Amino acid sequence: MPGSLYVVSTPIGNLDDITLRALSTLKSVSLIAAEDTRRTSILLRHFGITTPATSLHAHNERQKLPFILQKLAKGEDVALVSDAGTPLVADPGQRLIAAAIEHGIRVIAIPGASAVLAALAVSGYPGDTFLFAGFAPSKSNDRKRWLQSLAAEVERPIIFFETPHRIQKTLLELQPIFGERPIIVARELTKLHEEVIRSTTSAIRSAPVTARGEFTLILGPGSSSKEQPQIIEDKDIAEFFYQLTNNAAFGRRAALTATAHNFGLSTKYVYAALERFKASSTS
Repeated sequence: MPGSLYVVSTPIGNLDDITLRALSTLKSVSLIAAEDTRRTSILLRHFGITTPATSLHAHNERQKLPFILQKLAKGEDVALVSDAGTPLVADPGQRLIAAAIEHGIRVIAIPGASAVLAALAVSGYPGDTFLFAGFAPSKSNDRKRWLQSLAAEVERPIIFFETPHRIQKTLLELQPIFGERPIIVARELTKLHEEVIRSTTSAIRSAPVTARGEFTLILGPGSSSKEQPQIIEDKDIAEFFYQLTNNAAFGRRAALTATAHNFGLSTKYVYAALERFKASSTS
């Protein structure tokens, strides 16, 4: 009887997020197929797990398939893990899982941490449906075309990953392509320096984003071009703004950003509307 292939989720930062079932599985299998054995060894040593591990990454997955499938065919259980989070979510392993299914091998998911779901959980955006787009392309022109391909999605949150050395460039490219939309930038989720910045595509261009760690970005739902434009009075903008500054203890800059987000406007427009309202009130 063939063994089973376990697809095991591991922590995305905080090692205490490992599940009891994941620990039990990693201890009981004959082999762990890891994206990076050096990264995985930190987790295994922390929990005293001595199961042997072999590398399985994007550059050797095709070559390693016969070796792992042979072990499964002999009745040995194998666990598949990525560097962090849930395998196959922007990580290798799809070829192995597809091959295992083709050979009649049972594939079992051991669920756990996911940067996508962790960021969505704290975003405040609708979570019943969303679009996950993986990693943004590394080359500038490819990334712009990729972002443009997502711009028509206005009803669902759009979630994607970005690297620290490209985060600033990507943030600058969002507003010209997506227009004004709410955004959160989640950095180093579950780790010591975890940070969640809530902003808009226009305001985030000048926000102090630390270019270190791992980033998960979520663009909130936007305005559909098919909808009739809503006329927003300066009075409505002013009332909302002053409610935040007077009753909710918002600073002026934070209130400008929140007001812009609420009405789907730029902060520059909100500022101008406030000036117009003040002028009309004193005349």
